Amino acid sequence: MTADLSPPLTHFDAEGRAHMVDVAGKPATRRTAVAHGRICMQPATLALVRSGTAKKGDVLGIARIAGIQAAKKASDLVPLCHPLALTRVAIAFDTEDTPAPAVTCTATVETVGPTGVEIEALAAVQTALLTVYDMCKTVDRGMVIDAVRVLEKHGGASGSFVAG
Repeated sequence: MTADLSPPLTHFDAEGRAHMVDVAGKPATRRTAVAHGRICMQPATLALVRSGTAKKGDVLGIARIAGIQAAKKASDLVPLCHPLALTRVAIAFDTEDTPAPAVTCTATVETVGPTGVEIEALAAVQTALLTVYDMCKTVDRGMVIDAVRVLEKHGGASGSFVAG
């Protein structure tokens, strides 16, 4: 027996075909989303990132710009995602030695509009971490990107969500 999905998935029309949701009637409100993820790596790779002496340059500086660009281009990557005028994209990195050497990324994305910015925040985190991988792959091909998720979102009819 299948469970009834409530509310129904919104990206399908009455005939079950994929479509872009009409947001024309929704009020423009302030929307914020925060996403987070990490890339685990060898201790020597993390030391290289921290020192800023990677062969390709400032790893986290370049990754920050890549994350901002990705948030702005999310609708080019995700077919049914609305293009949005973003009012803010902030990318923050931290490094940690335990439980495993890693770089963590947190993206905060904001807009004033009729739909949320969770996809933009997730795209920012994924692309920023992918850029870290690209810049460090010559010294550590075993890096693992994981734990990418929405931490919180605010605004709109559905209200706020904060991950447990």
